[in-house]
Amino acid sequence: MNELEEALFEARPYVEYYDRLENLVKRLWEEATDRENFLQLLNEEMERAEEPFRTDLRIFLQKFEAL
Repeated sequence: MNELEEALFEARPYVEYYDRLENLVKRLWEEATDRENFLQLLNEEMERAEEPFRTDLRIFLQKFEAL
């Protein structure tokens, strides 16, 4: 299990829109050139996102950064 999948697994019980979150972070992971770029893209998405999905992104980010 890579760190992306592990963070998704850890976040799953706490997020409301898991499928949407999973699709978005996997797409961003593919686009990103490295981990820093992935975090930058994720933060840009968070700024644009509406609640409650923004909270889902925050939860995922916390889990991802904790790894």
